[in-house]
Parts: sequence; C-alpha cells; structure tokens
Amino acid sequence: MKEVRYFYVPDAKNQSELPTDEATHALRVLRLKEGDELFLMDGEGAFYRATVSETSSKHCFYEILEHLPQEKTWQRRIHLAIAPTKNIDRMEWMAEKATEIGFDELSFLDCRFSERRQLRVDRIEKIVVSAMKQSRKAWLPRVNDMIPFRKFVEMPREGQKFIAHCYEEIGRQELFPLLSQTPETENVTVLVGPEGDFSIEEVRLAMENGYESVSLGSSRLRTETAGLAAVMMAQFTINNN
Repeated sequence: MKEVRYFYVPDAKNQSELPTDEATHALRVLRLKEGDELFLMDGEGAFYRATVSETSSKHCFYEILEHLPQEKTWQRRIHLAIAPTKNIDRMEWMAEKATEIGFDELSFLDCRFSERRQLRVDRIEKIVVSAMKQSRKAWLPRVNDMIPFRKFVEMPREGQKFIAHCYEEIGRQELFPLLSQTPETENVTVLVGPEGDFSIEEVRLAMENGYESVSLGSSRLRTETAGLAAVMMAQFTINNN
C-alpha cells in the first residue's frame, strides 16, 4: 500500500502552493512529482485530498480533488497553562505528546519560582505541527507566548478552571473526579507550576480568581509529566462520562 503523505497548509482551500518548509520536504525528501497524490491539513478541522499539479526547484503546487471535513472527538476546549522547565527538551516532549493525545491550547507561565523565563514559541509550534501530522489530528493546538502568572489568572476565561499544586495546607480535590463531573461541552483550563511548584501566594491568587485547587494524584510528578497527565485526564473523562 502506498504511503499517505500529509502536509500542513493553513487555509488550504484558498491556496494552491505548499508552504516553504512543506515544499522542501515534499520535493527534496519525498521527491514528489506532478501527478502524485497528497493530503493537506488546514489545522481547523479539514483534510483535503489533492494532487501535485506543478513543481520547480523550490515550489510545489497542488490541485484539490476532495474536501474531507473531520469530526472532532472532543467537544470541550482543553487549555493547558504550564511553567516551562529549565531543560526545554522536556517541554518540547510534553507539547508533542499532548498534541498526539489531543488538546486545544498551550500557554506558558512566568511564575515566581520559574527556572526559565524565555522560550522559542516558534520551535514549539513546529513540534506541535509535526505531532499533529503524525497523529492525523485535524485541529492544530494554539501555542501562546509566555505570560506573567498574575496576568494570566486575572484574564476572564470561560469554563472550569483548575490549579494543580502540592501544598498540604491548602485544601485540594482530585482533578480526575472533578473533570468526570464536568459536562463534556464545558471548557477546561488547568494550571501546572514550575519544578519548584507555584508559590503559595500564586495558588491563593488563582483561587481568588475562580480557579479550583486540585491534586493530580498521590505521586509527585515532574512538571512535564503533570502537564501531560492533566491533558490525559481531560480527554479520558470526555469519553467515559
């Protein structure tokens, strides 16, 4: 069976040429030529069956043959806001795996105990695009620039909001049962702190702004593991309510 080739093309139905990075992969790696079939993903819920109509040394043009709208397997919008780790490889791994599982938005928090206060969002975006193509997801998660913790929690946000932390002196409920009781159509935002956790003042500030205090389980998790666990819980409870 011939391998199916997927390419990310924003607004694919109104374009006729692969983006530069995708064209380079199509021409130099896959060596596509006129008449070869390919599938396009617009990141907004649609695939397109297409054929290569023309190529040059740096350009790959296509003609759409069929529009293939996809059905999203989850209705709620899953938003993970996380403080990036000092070792950025761990954040990149988390973003890749969370995309494969399925979520909608990723924000990076600048917290009191953050060990990393800058990161290349464009690199994370490329990893997310690659994971979307690999896992055949029709929706591309949105990746946001780093934002101060206070600014994030004070922004109005629809749906259920949770902050995961390890402070025993602040009452916590388990996230999974809470998500199980949340309607499948209700948006969910989960905050995960840095390797040294949120400060206790940050936890209280979030709670003052409507975030529920939660635990991700009895084990003490690394930041990237906690972020991925939160996404998995949000997905698993959708299909098991």
